[in-house]
Amino acid sequence: MKTTVRQRLRSAATVSMIGLMLGQPVLAQDTMSAAKRPSQNPEEMVTETPIKHLIFIVGENRSFDNIFAAYKPKNGQKIWNLLSQGIVNDDGTPGPNFAKAPQNEVTASNGRYELAPQNKKPYPGLPVPTLQNADSPAVGLEFGIVNADGTPTATFPQGDPDISRHAQILLATGGAPASSGLDTRVVGAEHLPAGPFQQTGPTLPFDSYEGDTIHQMFQMWQQSDCSMQHATQQNPTGCLHDLYPFVATTYSTPPGQVAGDGSQDMAFNNVNIGDAPYFKRLADEYEISDNFHQSINGGSVTGAISIGYADNAFYSDGNGNAVVPPGAIMNPDPMPGSINTYKVVGNWVKCSDLTQPGVAEIQSYLASLPYFASASCDPNKYYATRDVSPAYDSAGHQASPSASVMPPLTQRHIGDVMSEANVSWAWYAAGWDSSVLVANGAKDIFNEISAAGYSSQTNPFNYSKSIMADPTQRAAHIKDVTDNLFDDIANGELPSVAFVKPDSATDGHPGTSKASLFEAFVNDLIGRVKDNPKLFAETAIVISEDESGGLYDSGFIEPIDFFGDGPRILMILVSPYSVGGKVSHTYNDQASVLKFIERNWHLRTISNRSRDNLPNPTMDKKNPWVPTNMPAIGDMFDMFDFSKQADNGNNGQHNGN
Repeated sequence: MKTTVRQRLRSAATVSMIGLMLGQPVLAQDTMSAAKRPSQNPEEMVTETPIKHLIFIVGENRSFDNIFAAYKPKNGQKIWNLLSQGIVNDDGTPGPNFAKAPQNEVTASNGRYELAPQNKKPYPGLPVPTLQNADSPAVGLEFGIVNADGTPTATFPQGDPDISRHAQILLATGGAPASSGLDTRVVGAEHLPAGPFQQTGPTLPFDSYEGDTIHQMFQMWQQSDCSMQHATQQNPTGCLHDLYPFVATTYSTPPGQVAGDGSQDMAFNNVNIGDAPYFKRLADEYEISDNFHQSINGGSVTGAISIGYADNAFYSDGNGNAVVPPGAIMNPDPMPGSINTYKVVGNWVKCSDLTQPGVAEIQSYLASLPYFASASCDPNKYYATRDVSPAYDSAGHQASPSASVMPPLTQRHIGDVMSEANVSWAWYAAGWDSSVLVANGAKDIFNEISAAGYSSQTNPFNYSKSIMADPTQRAAHIKDVTDNLFDDIANGELPSVAFVKPDSATDGHPGTSKASLFEAFVNDLIGRVKDNPKLFAETAIVISEDESGGLYDSGFIEPIDFFGDGPRILMILVSPYSVGGKVSHTYNDQASVLKFIERNWHLRTISNRSRDNLPNPTMDKKNPWVPTNMPAIGDMFDMFDFSKQADNGNNGQHNGN
């Protein structure tokens, strides 16, 4: 979960209201319009393929199985999900192989953090799901964005401008019960069998706010329960995925206290009964990956860092020199008298030091793998393990150093690589313009200093010194969805690479948003691109997540270093060259998007240690989800068919694949 949930739940609809109150235009920076045009026309760039524009839409916190657990692909294609494994039936009930996805609890502790505990026994039944951080009422009603019938209020005449008018009703529906306790809307909530369960039903429709769950680095490692003692030919890295509720209910709950988390991490949606209808339609028409992973185990901050840097970030003096953080050092060893209550749920870990709690467990597992997996932990560096705030606000003001603030990052990122090659790019974030006004001293209509829907923690470039300390770079590369992206699409001014982040109401984050709202955002955006046929003919749209949100996933995991890989996440590829309802099994993670950018625009890699240096995988036909040359991640080129002619014709100058 990202920090200060209530602060970040300010819709981008407040952009116009803040500007009106201040007597200022909506545009947040005087230099914005001058920097709006790409530095070079993407149509003139020499690319490896017919793709001249990549749009990467980044949602929040959905595992692959959470959305596509019961999806049946076209033409009898293979897919790895709960249905294909026989873990569930197509109606969502436990399947004949339900025992392949057991959830266990640990009965005793050896006094240290255990990556793969030995003293396990099956849960007799899952803990009851909780409503942790679930919005009540719906976000649109809570903040007065829409009326109960979904019509915009007088305060917000546009509603939320990042979704279409007909989707505004979703802002008013699906609110959780007022209680912050147990989620008894789940059918049989108090008697759930010890495995994945269908969340949706008569009393809990798909369009509902559900409880959030834990998703941080050490917890995700432990939930995956990885050991070579578990390894098989089909699962050569030995990750069992069998400790999800156990970790969620114990890591921060001292003995004798009631856990705020429950078993909501085991919930899945069922496309066969109408859940996720738009994502199912895209899957049927275009292409999905059932082997696309978050790069770093953890939450939204490390997820964002991996998207921009293909690496994890470390604590520094703000000039790239490693220093010791002033507190919040991770210690996942259990408290006395507990089985798994971490002594310190910290933000930083010195993972090069085997004497640090928890480090030796992960390092020894990496060393036991049947391939070389470097820990990638430089000496004396403390790397991020949990969500921390960036050093800069949206106006470039720098915060004082603390254990909960990431010092300015001087690490290279994909934006640096593109800028050096004059490839135009931007991070389009809903609520950005209003967040700049607030950072410059404005009070929003809630009389709080807030970011009006913009989430700084999910923008990797908000951590970068090269971007945030330079007003010209901020204006050129961080822009608003409503005020910039929509116009750039309509006017044919979209840069070569566009990262797109919805606001906190529409990003799909469990608890504070809904998957239905993320669908609405994606639907509206793809519709705008298709309204410009020439643009769509040369565009690839990647729809994915920043991380899995701690939601259960059954897929294979390829550990690469101390930080991950993590579980599978949603990934849909929409392009004229990805039609057909195909399922890609090639092992990819978030750095695969960066590898595609680098190969398509003929760019160098980010650094000598970033994930984009890994080779493309060679896949075994007998087990098509496991690379034979681990560690390896793809560049997504095999997800396209460039033998097809683009809708607007092609001049034959592209090399294709």
